Amino acid sequence: MNCPAWYSRMKLYAISDLHLANKANFQALEALPPHPEDWLILAGDIGELDDHLKYALMLLRYRFKQLVWVPGNHDLWSLPSHPNQLRGEARYRRLVSICRQYGVLTPEDPYATWQGSLLIPMFLLYDYSFRPPHVPVEKAVEWAVESGVVCTDEELLQPDPYESRSAWCVARCRYTEERLKKESSQKPGTPLVLINHFPLRQDMAQLRRFPRFSLWCGTRCTEDWHTRFPVSAVVYGHMHMRGTHYRDGVRFEEVSLGYPRDWTHKRGLEYYLREILPGPDVTG
Repeated sequence: MNCPAWYSRMKLYAISDLHLANKANFQALEALPPHPEDWLILAGDIGELDDHLKYALMLLRYRFKQLVWVPGNHDLWSLPSHPNQLRGEARYRRLVSICRQYGVLTPEDPYATWQGSLLIPMFLLYDYSFRPPHVPVEKAVEWAVESGVVCTDEELLQPDPYESRSAWCVARCRYTEERLKKESSQKPGTPLVLINHFPLRQDMAQLRRFPRFSLWCGTRCTEDWHTRFPVSAVVYGHMHMRGTHYRDGVRFEEVSLGYPRDWTHKRGLEYYLREILPGPDVTG
């Protein structure tokens, strides 16, 4: 069957780490041209405030056909300057509620199909397992601090009602894994696009200048998900290290914009949209 020309031109784009508290990033978002037939994945860290998320969604829902969102760690922060801000799970649910007001797909919604691929937005967090084998988990943060590295999450990302961020991560991984098993059994062979803010593999969490920051970058629980399930692509951000990588024949796309120092302003935000599907291997 021949597809209409407009269908074949449709693209699935992704970007993360917009960090809209920064003026340059905010202005770049405002200048982004419309893509009326395309979908856009927002892979976390839009900003620290509800207003950051609301403004981004209000703007982008009119420039793209459909938005897909997952939270980043900055989105989940509870700022001392905003004492009435919700914490932990309640804050996450508040962000999901905001997304639904704008018709945006979240990790809590039924998975959507995009031209035959199933989009899997996920919220998984981290559990301090991205560390050397000789470092016990109870000493992990201390090990990172020894090198002068500590993530602001330790102060601002609250896990309520879970006892720790690690426990929250375990619960999210179990929830997501069960959904993946169910979808894979009900729709065998359907290619999946996994979408998460944090990388799914430790080898994707390598920062040359701050190697011990890997502690706050994911969980080993997801190390083999790209082979256990029929995954065609993995989308993530957080690292501020844009790039395309392959593992076991599966494409991994780091899609972050980052802080103003991480991108070339004269190129504009559109330059940094990464095409996920049809993808770089599709021609014609």
